Amino acid sequence: LNIRGGRPLPPPVVEEIKDRYALIGGGSPLLKWTEAQAKALAKLSELPVYFAMRNWKPFTVDVIPEIVEDGINHLVAICLAPQNSQTSVGLYRQRLVEALEVAAANIQVEFIENWHDHPKLIEALAEKAREGLAKTEEQAEGPVPVILTAHSVPEKTIAAGDPYDEEVQTTARLVAEAAGLKDWRQAYQSQGMTDDPWIGPKVESVIDELAEAGHRHVFIAPIGFVCDHVEILFDIDILFCGHAQEKGMVLTRSESLNDSPLLTEALWSLAEERIQSSAVAE
Repeated sequence: LNIRGGRPLPPPVVEEIKDRYALIGGGSPLLKWTEAQAKALAKLSELPVYFAMRNWKPFTVDVIPEIVEDGINHLVAICLAPQNSQTSVGLYRQRLVEALEVAAANIQVEFIENWHDHPKLIEALAEKAREGLAKTEEQAEGPVPVILTAHSVPEKTIAAGDPYDEEVQTTARLVAEAAGLKDWRQAYQSQGMTDDPWIGPKVESVIDELAEAGHRHVFIAPIGFVCDHVEILFDIDILFCGHAQEKGMVLTRSESLNDSPLLTEALWSLAEERIQSSAVAE
């Protein structure tokens, strides 16, 4: 209900979602990894770091009062989705604005709109892709094609001027260059269960094309996510692996960033730049 703005889903869809969470162990590790990333950033920056969620506890509206109570008057806000879309980053920003209003908080907020091309993020993603692909190609005893994936969004979102698709393509190109990928393509995953068309190409269709071309191995490197959650552990590890197996292929993927030190460095670089620019302006 939180995700869909209060609009209910049909019971069969709810059951399908419940089944998916059951298959990955009964719950998502998203909260665990977000908290770990916040703690790592606090240790590196030696500054207070708070984390808040949009669709689960701790909700943003519950975290802002804590920030106010701690006497914070200047806040750098980073959404842990590198590519900017009104369907993701835009909604997180909206929740933050609403929470500040509810708390009547007098806090200066520096909201980072996107960081899809940040050098440290690219380095972190490329590192995981390079390491994982090397292991896969060793097992395959030869070159393996790579699919760089990100979460899909409705086509109407892009038609309305959303920069998401362009930013995902930029991230893909930069990661491919940094990792030295030779045979790669970019695709979208985790399309919503709605009647509206979502942007592609779909990962499944790319797997089909590779299978038809005679490939027996495929490697996925998620570039739109910063940690393990249902889109990784179910959509890739179960759904796509099963689809590839049906096509006579073996699918592997790069590790998620999770507690990557390079990710922590990227987040601190983003925050530090805003803090320094604000200090100069004052």
